[in-house]
Amino acid sequence: MSKKESFVKGTLILAAAALVARVLGLVQRVPLEHMLGSVGNASFTVANTLYLMLLTVATAGIPSTLSKMISERYALDRPEEAGRIYYAALLFSGMMGVVITVLLYVFAPWYASVVKLPEAVPAIRALAPALILFPTIAMMRGYFQGRNMMAVGGVSQIVEQIARVFTAILLAYILLKLGRPGETIAAGASFGGVLGSLGAFGIMLFASAKLSKNERKKGRTLINRQDQTIPLSRIYADIFKLSIPIVLSSLAVPAINFIDTTIVKPLLIGQIGDVLATAQLGILGSRAQSVAGIPPILAIALSTSLIPIISAAFARKDVQHMQQQITMALRTAVLTGMPMVIALGCAAYSVNGLLFSTRDGSGIIAVLTLGTIFQITMMITNSMLLGMNLARRSMVHVGIGLAVKLLGSLALAPFLGIYGIIGMTGVCFLVITMLNLRVLRGIVSFSVLGKRWPAFAVTCLLIAAASFGLSEWGIWLTAFMNARIAFFIACCAVGAAVPAIYLVLLVLLRVIRRDELGAYPRPLQRVLRPLMRLQRG
Repeated sequence: MSKKESFVKGTLILAAAALVARVLGLVQRVPLEHMLGSVGNASFTVANTLYLMLLTVATAGIPSTLSKMISERYALDRPEEAGRIYYAALLFSGMMGVVITVLLYVFAPWYASVVKLPEAVPAIRALAPALILFPTIAMMRGYFQGRNMMAVGGVSQIVEQIARVFTAILLAYILLKLGRPGETIAAGASFGGVLGSLGAFGIMLFASAKLSKNERKKGRTLINRQDQTIPLSRIYADIFKLSIPIVLSSLAVPAINFIDTTIVKPLLIGQIGDVLATAQLGILGSRAQSVAGIPPILAIALSTSLIPIISAAFARKDVQHMQQQITMALRTAVLTGMPMVIALGCAAYSVNGLLFSTRDGSGIIAVLTLGTIFQITMMITNSMLLGMNLARRSMVHVGIGLAVKLLGSLALAPFLGIYGIIGMTGVCFLVITMLNLRVLRGIVSFSVLGKRWPAFAVTCLLIAAASFGLSEWGIWLTAFMNARIAFFIACCAVGAAVPAIYLVLLVLLRVIRRDELGAYPRPLQRVLRPLMRLQRG
């Protein structure tokens, strides 16, 4: 297998694992939303958001940096140095896991008081032990990626989600049947993360034992504690120098969710009261963020694959190749992300009615989901900057975006309530995207759609009208049949009609042209090629 084929295969494995993890995450939130109640959903949201924020701080950037360092050492035939670097990473992750877990457990009551939800303390503390293992799991995944063994990390990610989902739903169901309050049920659901970490760690230990056995046959050690040629201080200096900008660049989405969770109740409680503010926080976390997390899945896969491609072209100073890759990546992200964003956003009422316990909060789901198109472009452009060794620029842009998000939320919440807060999420993603594009255009000229933007705008308006119309049809159907069945029919109609209408319009309005078809990914080529008969000339 060539290096290119191996890389593509690895990217597909990671993308598939990310897709499965996202789907399982949504599968978990749907039954939990039905079981937890408003206080339980809000408590689970607070615990989960805080956990993901700390996990990002503890691990994001370091595994990818470790992967790069390990692959370089093996390419230079220095396995002893690779083993020493791996040992240093595991040592750091073990200490970091213990420190973060203790801090989260001790300061849980303080943070719960800040967000004005003291009921969240049991959920936060139930999830805290998961942080003991996850930094180590992240380092192990980084090591295996550096050895080009992508399947190990992918399998561990899937096993983690399966264990988390099964445990969370089972414990929540048992506690619900025992008549426990919402905050206790939320704590049981949160504890699923601990079982998920144990499942993932088990997979990584098994893979490590198998690899260690193979290494011993070659006279090598997987973890090298003895080699003193590279002092630990130098290893940590190299890791943090590369990883800290990546960590801060990766914080955009977790930090936004953390900001929202922290400020929603304090800002809204004086306007709408404690009960309604708690309910809206629960809707934001259990419904809106779950649905809004679906469209960026492709962006995750594209981001994973872009960094080495852009990096190689940048190192070669191959401006033409960089221009082609940037143009096609952004075009693919926009063209594939927009229909899902519009369909989910404009049909939010039917999606909400189908999946969740009530139809409350459909507007929250719609506004947050429609803003994710800018999340997609932000993720893609961040990856491009990382590939060009401009992680510090990306870090600054994320910081500016988060400042805009926080200040805008504080300014708009008194007038627009929660819609001001979540509306600023889309603005934050847009600000980061525009700043990233400005830097990229200073390096290489490119055009995403050029003069085709008006035709693309017409296409988007038409599929938005189709999505909204079919959702309204679903509401009309509720007068004649069970509401959930009616919404299921409406969602299926949206899922079938929107892609078909969208693809036909892209071809008819010449947003996608025959002569550039070969530049698109092969699966998209196979879908579009028969439709090109509709295009004249």
